[in-house]
Amino acid sequence: MKRTTTAIQFLLLPLILLAAQAQAQLYKSVGPDGKITYSDTPPQANQKLLEKKELSGSVSTANFPYELGQAVSKNPVTIYTAANCAPCNEGKNLLKSAGVPFSEKTVKTSEDIEKLKQISGDTQLPVMQIGSKKLRGYNADDWKAAVTSAAYPASNMLPPDYRYPAAESAAPAAAATTAGEKPAPQKKPANVPAKKPASENDFRF
Repeated sequence: MKRTTTAIQFLLLPLILLAAQAQAQLYKSVGPDGKITYSDTPPQANQKLLEKKELSGSVSTANFPYELGQAVSKNPVTIYTAANCAPCNEGKNLLKSAGVPFSEKTVKTSEDIEKLKQISGDTQLPVMQIGSKKLRGYNADDWKAAVTSAAYPASNMLPPDYRYPAAESAAPAAAATTAGEKPAPQKKPANVPAKKPASENDFRF
């Protein structure tokens, strides 16, 4: 029975790795009312696509133990953070000490704030999205319970040489299609405010 289980795990592992390494996409669109929307799915027929970006911050599970690779594949973790946010740093430290891989999205501009609102319905930080579950604000007990419920190993199983992906903007600008090429300028829809930096007053910690 043990050999059969091991064989099944061996056959499923390539599929798990392929799903975990697939690059996520971010779509920026504008509706008839001029409202900008960010989504990981293509815009609806009544919305105009403005930008499409491949997100490179996804976690690769190529060298992970089987149990950890399964948890990442089924319940990937993304956290939304901001500068000068002590609870954000505490949340990141908790995940790292527990050996939980995560992608980090930083909130710095008004467009980032809009993306945050679409994700969590609020401006409270940090936000942890683990699978389909979202936790607003940092509470160590709640975050630990969510990690356990998502079947992450009880002990740190990350390889010693693992490096967390670099943080990315929550609403990044479109990437250039050719090396060295600058993205084509986009025509700003009417009544859309210009992008401005976010301040600490925009968030709740």
